[in-house]
Amino acid sequence: MDLLFIIFPVFFIFLIGYVGQKLIGFDIKSISMTALYLMSPFLAFRTFYGNPLTWNYMYIIIFSLLLSIVLFIVVWSTAKLMKATRSERSAMILGSVFMNSGNYGAPVVLFALGKIGFDYAVIMMVFQSLLMNSFGIFFASIGASERATWQDALQRVIRMPLIYAALLGIILQLLAVELPSTLMEGVSLIADASIPTVMLVLGMQLAAMVRKKVKYQYVTAVTIIRMFVSPAIAAVILLFLPVDDVLRAVLIIQASMPAAANTTMFALQFGTEPDLVSFTTFVTTIISILTIPVILLLVGV
Repeated sequence: MDLLFIIFPVFFIFLIGYVGQKLIGFDIKSISMTALYLMSPFLAFRTFYGNPLTWNYMYIIIFSLLLSIVLFIVVWSTAKLMKATRSERSAMILGSVFMNSGNYGAPVVLFALGKIGFDYAVIMMVFQSLLMNSFGIFFASIGASERATWQDALQRVIRMPLIYAALLGIILQLLAVELPSTLMEGVSLIADASIPTVMLVLGMQLAAMVRKKVKYQYVTAVTIIRMFVSPAIAAVILLFLPVDDVLRAVLIIQASMPAAANTTMFALQFGTEPDLVSFTTFVTTIISILTIPVILLLVGV
């Protein structure tokens, strides 16, 4: 029962966003852009500025890369066995490889493990955003008639304020620059507002998703890989990384998150089975109501 209370605040905020979108109909893109470009960078800056650089940073990067590579191989092999088309295979990759580490994973970690775990979750969120906005658009473009180039990926990464905020935080920390407390209070106000905002956005995005006719065998395959295979792979990878118990729990929880909602935007941009991608995001998010408490129990929360 205690585990359900951990995820209840998360889904309560999702529900507020969902209901608000259904009743009022907000401009989701504008709110999402506000959270991404104006709020989340302050969260990233505060996290990297306030936490000394340790080997845990490197372990998070290694873990994220290994998990993405193994998941890519699993999905590619599964799609080949299922005789999926190029577009369907790309949609499966988008739904399976990239998890919702920001809108969903970070809040769950915050409620479950507190500030220490949350700081780890934000570091992983920044790196996952980098992967999603670079390799993600390539995976999306594989199934489209017009493929992305390295220039497209580079431009998208260059426009990511999260990266600059994180780098600035690291530089100021290494130079031992002490910022005025009043300035940091302002930074913290915006940083603290970013998490509930992105949670509301996810609820709005789920409300805007329309159920259309999709091939359910692919939805089932992606759901199994995303919700069950991914945390299992994460647990195996962590057997070979010398991380502490808190970081291990954070990484497994993040690996257990449903499909990232932002992948739907990539699918729409390149015409890569957007109905399949959006429906998979919806299904995995709903199923997570049952799976996340189990994962929390397994990691010892």
